[in-house]
This record gives sequence, C-alpha cells and structure tokens, in this order.
Amino acid sequence: MSTFNAIGIAGSGVTVYRKWLDAVADNLANINTTTRTSENAFQARYVEARAAQDGNGAEVGGIQYGSAEGVLAYEPDNPLADAEGYVRRPDIDMGNQMAQLMMAQRSYQANLSVVDRARESYTAAINLGK
Repeated sequence: MSTFNAIGIAGSGVTVYRKWLDAVADNLANINTTTRTSENAFQARYVEARAAQDGNGAEVGGIQYGSAEGVLAYEPDNPLADAEGYVRRPDIDMGNQMAQLMMAQRSYQANLSVVDRARESYTAAINLGK
C-alpha cells in the first residue's frame, strides 16, 4: 500500500464518519420534537457504511430511517395536542445516540490521525531527496 492509498482510504473513512456524526447530531437535536398525532414523528437517521466499490476504503451504503410512528406522549398543555391531550414524539433513545456519537467521533479522529501520519510520511520522503 502506498502513502497515497493510505490517505485515500483514511479520507474515505473520514467522510463516512462525518456523515454518521451529522446523522447522530440531527437525531439528538430533534429528540424532543413534537408533532400532532395525525402527523408523522421525526424519523431518526442511521448511516450504513460499506466497503467502497473499488475496494479501497469505505463509503456510505445508504441511510435508514427510524419509525414514523414514534411514541405518543401525554402533554395536554402542548398546543399540538389532540383532543385527548396526546402528541407524537420521535422514538429515539438518547443513550444509544450518545454511544453512537462517541464511536463515530473516535473513529473520525482515528482516520484523521492516519491521514496526518501519511502526510508526514510523504513529506519526509520528499525531504530525503533534497
């Protein structure tokens, strides 16, 4: 594997983990979003990663969405509540999302570290010729 391959492979990982971080951040930001019971709840996004088609690195294979049904919550004072006092909330587990956030963040940092080390290696190789 050459230095350029290492940069490309780690760079593809950075892209995948950035998209994962974006999805988790969006899920956490909308964890308390309420809608009318006649409407769909916010649907959490889940990023699927897969090996890149060319065999070098990773890519986003797709985005899966959570349940549009969400969960019903009794909030009679909410202006969106129905006649019985219920609103619809997304079915998002904060603990799970925080664990996902930590995994994605650490993986993102690890891939950036690989890019940085490969760049340093490439720079050192160029300087040998001087």
